[in-house]
Formats: sequence, structure tokens, C-alpha cells
Amino acid sequence: MEQSHNTSQEFSIEIKRCRDLFEAKLLDYGTSWRIMRPSSLTDQIFIKAKRIRSLELFGEEKAAVPEGILPEFIGIVNYCVIALIQLEKGPGDVIPVSLALELYDKWIARATALMMNKNHDYDEAWRDMRVTSFTDIILQKLLRTKEIENNSGRTLVSEGIDANYMDIINYAIFALIKLNESSADR
Repeated sequence: MEQSHNTSQEFSIEIKRCRDLFEAKLLDYGTSWRIMRPSSLTDQIFIKAKRIRSLELFGEEKAAVPEGILPEFIGIVNYCVIALIQLEKGPGDVIPVSLALELYDKWIARATALMMNKNHDYDEAWRDMRVTSFTDIILQKLLRTKEIENNSGRTLVSEGIDANYMDIINYAIFALIKLNESSADR
């Protein structure tokens, strides 16, 4: 029997998980990330995606605090939102936590709307994809983003940096949904 899915609901659950961690880290660190340039955030996201790929390929962790793949995808979502905020506002002084959360919600809403439109057009094709493919696509989008950043944000025919970050958010959330489905099936 085929399982029934509610992508919007599943997406909301994973967004809440990401936002809850974002908010908790705001309480620990404030908005110290406001000093970071978008290109530095791209590199931070790249590190997380490379770590996921390494764990997928080799399956072992040597970090002092083993975290696993799930927290890294959550980190990717949150760093992409931070990068979108930084693209909009530019690096600068810290902002109130309430404003950071408002901006988080704004960018997540935009990414979610994009996902819903694409998901409709592609007929939920992501459900038949492997999590490892999401990782590879995220890495590819990060390499594209780095290239656009190296070209001072100019593109000839391609979407801009913000579109890549929003796509990365969506692929990371798809990965979280699939990882949680597979752990629930065990």
C-alpha cells in the first residue's frame, strides 16, 4: 500500500525543528553572525555539506562531539537563512533577536513558497531521490554560488545567489524529511 504524504505538513515540522535551534542559538550567541559576509557563509555551508558527504561515504566520525548528518542538514538550512539575511541587509552590527526571528520567518516563507510551486511542477520527484543526491546537489549549488560570488554577483542567464540559497534550504529540508522517514521505518 502506497504511503500518503503531506509535503506541506512535513516541511513545516522540519522548519520548526530548524527554527527552534536557530532561536536557541540566538539566545546563546545573539546575532554575532551579522559580521559575516555572504561569501563566508557560503564557505560555512560548504563545510557542512562536505562533512555530510564524508559521513555518507565513510560512515565514521572522529569529531570530539559526534553530531551526525541530521544536525548538519539543520545547520545548512539555518546558515542559508542567515546568508539570505546578510544578502538583504549586508554585514553589520548585531540586531535584536526579535528582528532576526522576523527575518528568519520571512526568508523561510519565501523558500517554502518556492518549494510548493516547484514541488507541484515536478510532481514530488524528490520523494524518489536518495539523500546522497540531495547532498551532491547542495554541493553543486554551493560551487555555483561561489562562482557567482567570484564574479561579483553577476550572471548572464542564471538565477542569482539568493535563488541558490533558497534551493539549498529546500533540498536540505527534503533530506531531513527523508532521513526522519527512514528512521521511523526502523
